[in-house]
Amino acid sequence: MNRYPRDMTGYGAARPDALWPGGAKVAVSLVLNHEEGGENSILHGDAASEAFLSDIAGASPWVGERHWNMESIYDYGARAGFWRLHDIFTARGLPVTIFGVATALARCPEQVAAMKAAGWEIASHGLKWIEHRAMPEDEERRQISEAIRLHTEVVGTPPRGWYTGRCSANTVRLTAETGVFDWISDTYDDDLPHWVEVGARDQLVIPYTLEANDMRFATAPGYINGQQFFTYLRDAFDTLWDEGAAGSPKMMSIGLHSRLIGRPGKVAGLVRFLEYAAQKGGAWFATRGQIAAHWAATHPHRRRERPSQMDRETFVARFGGIVEHSPWVAERAWQLELGPAHDSAIGLHNALCRIFRSASEADRLATLNAHPDLAGKLAAARRLTAESTSEQASAGLDALTDAERAEFTALNSEYVARHGFPFIIAVRDHTKDGILAAFRQRIAHDRDTEFTTACAQVERIIEHRLKALL
Repeated sequence: MNRYPRDMTGYGAARPDALWPGGAKVAVSLVLNHEEGGENSILHGDAASEAFLSDIAGASPWVGERHWNMESIYDYGARAGFWRLHDIFTARGLPVTIFGVATALARCPEQVAAMKAAGWEIASHGLKWIEHRAMPEDEERRQISEAIRLHTEVVGTPPRGWYTGRCSANTVRLTAETGVFDWISDTYDDDLPHWVEVGARDQLVIPYTLEANDMRFATAPGYINGQQFFTYLRDAFDTLWDEGAAGSPKMMSIGLHSRLIGRPGKVAGLVRFLEYAAQKGGAWFATRGQIAAHWAATHPHRRRERPSQMDRETFVARFGGIVEHSPWVAERAWQLELGPAHDSAIGLHNALCRIFRSASEADRLATLNAHPDLAGKLAAARRLTAESTSEQASAGLDALTDAERAEFTALNSEYVARHGFPFIIAVRDHTKDGILAAFRQRIAHDRDTEFTTACAQVERIIEHRLKALL
């Protein structure tokens, strides 16, 4: 079975109303990453020094050596940057979520005490600030477990949220499988929280950001000064604010690092943004835990039938009758590369139509001939499929006058004799009079034109039936 795991549909066009508290137009999540003391270092048992997210341009790992400059830059974050940010946020009474690397928290007890005194949420940022990309699954599972244990030991309470950052393709699944997190943030795929199903676990995901993030001071293309950071945050906030005012509230994550934004010239841009947002109003500043609690209460997850997860027998039993007496369409569609995008009526319609369109003319003709005459003998004998019975009744074809029935009978006979297949129309799109008018018009078409039109009408009927079913 060929199944595609990525979900590029999400909420689609029907995005939920976040209903943020107080009618806020945008929820703002301030995230301070605490990684200082958890980065790569031979002091920490690693093979080389850190090379990621610092003010050393083009840094590379020093294998088997301490990188004094790199270490001292990280030290600045803990020694100076953290306290600058602590003063800024506590003076304004702003809630903050800490992404805390467990080993870094263990090496910074005074900062942990300040986080707790300020009432900040302390989430887990993994055991160490290292790359998980090629980490064996069993080792990553072990490190997740050890991060939870050490975090609980150092902080006094277990973490309720998780973000690895330098994650693997297994991270979201492995962290969800623990069953202990209210939220996970190892995605960047939306402006709203959303649910993922991992086995029996319904896991809330709160997407994070790599662009409204001070890491861009240390990556290219990036920010050069605090004003650029302010400008980007302001523009993002204004866009989301306007969308919220128009009835589609979103959330905005802001990613921060003490060793980066904690520098005087950079932090000025953050302060300008905080002042701007406070003056404009309409924002709900909240921890990710508060956002998660609100979302779980307001938009709880409801499991539903997912076509892409069905085995062949179930899929064909469920959708084999969607195309009139043509289960082969569903049988072949099941073999396509199905995924979350096909778990809706629109997505599954596309899959079934792909099979129908690419089928031989003989197969498509057989499907056309499997359709009943409109208001014909099968209808009179009550031998239509349930779908056809409902559709014909919706247009009043089950309650014809004698004159109307006689005209339908004559048109049916003439149409089949001329084209070689029954007249097909998506009756849910028309009234009885509109169907008769289309019948009279189309009967004069050449066979090729009418074959194309009839096939298009089959696709429209598929769409109606799937929307009624899903």
